[in-house]
Amino acid sequence: MSELLIQAGRAALARMRRDGLRPADIAVIPAAAGGPKGLILQKIDQWLFGEWLPQAPRERMLIGASIGAWRMAAACHADPVAALQRLGDLYCEQRYPHKPSAQFVTDTCRRMLADFIGGHEEEVVSHPRHRLHILASRGSRWLAAPKARGAAMAGFGAAILGNLLSRSGLARHMERVVIGDAHAPADWLRQRFDAFATHFARLAPDNLDSALLASGTLPFIMEPVRGIPHAPSGTYWDGGLIDYHLALPYSRISEVERGGLVLYPHFGPHIVPGWFDKQMPWRFAHRARDAHWLDNVILVSPTRRFLERLPNRKLPDRNDFVKYGLDHDARTADWQRAIAESARLRDELAAFVEKPDLSRVKPLTPA
Repeated sequence: MSELLIQAGRAALARMRRDGLRPADIAVIPAAAGGPKGLILQKIDQWLFGEWLPQAPRERMLIGASIGAWRMAAACHADPVAALQRLGDLYCEQRYPHKPSAQFVTDTCRRMLADFIGGHEEEVVSHPRHRLHILASRGSRWLAAPKARGAAMAGFGAAILGNLLSRSGLARHMERVVIGDAHAPADWLRQRFDAFATHFARLAPDNLDSALLASGTLPFIMEPVRGIPHAPSGTYWDGGLIDYHLALPYSRISEVERGGLVLYPHFGPHIVPGWFDKQMPWRFAHRARDAHWLDNVILVSPTRRFLERLPNRKLPDRNDFVKYGLDHDARTADWQRAIAESARLRDELAAFVEKPDLSRVKPLTPA
């Protein structure tokens, strides 16, 4: 039984039937928000960016939100394998007192970013082939500049209620900001594709850390980021609030015949549009009216069989900070064990690439 689920859109599957899965065909790698869940992709990331993709050097867009943006920033280091290892180690080693303040969590994440990215800013934003794009959410209306926690709570309450009715309800309270490589203007995102106003800003060495921090800033758990150099002024929160699993119009990317495939390593089988949509399966991207956006996407994720062999029989997640409490060593050990187990996912994907068995590929988009 497989431990890796492989799903593909119609155009992607047709391409694989003809040519297999080749690194030269991969144009985009998305990376989801999800906190500690992203740790489970470390071994796949190290193989992709350290071994497989370098076999066919080409310009590629790496786009992520929250932990996904951090993973993609690691991939843009000159030594991506070492950077991904450092990111995983630093993330596992986070330690918080009982009920830490939002300022404490923010300061901890700032230090983690400094240890992870400090001194490598120019290297990351000037990678010769990888074009990094970071997603963040900018508040509007009541969330544009809340003066106190109560105002922010009211603003998020209104946003959640709006989102219950439709994604466009959330769009009245938040805007998408794409902070990305100036050499790749992300044309496929510039023509409006959903209800959210989308702004674009230049990624540079002097805003890399603040963009990454903003992309992973959880409301109330952390202090919002107020202002990012070169980006629209305002108050910023986690990019996953709007783009949790990056349900984006990938089919707009240059025709599959030119190698415009999207390879999406993910920690789950579904693409959930926004963080507030987690309990709304009818909004999942492959079930929504815009499912054709995924035609050129290949989604790889762990199966239930894989999860059964992890500590607690599940992916690491933020609830572990509560479950383990102040037993930081136990949590760190279990998270590191989960990362080590992910080598099985890497090996299965590498074997599939070497000898594709298309009978095991499941449809990602409707027939």
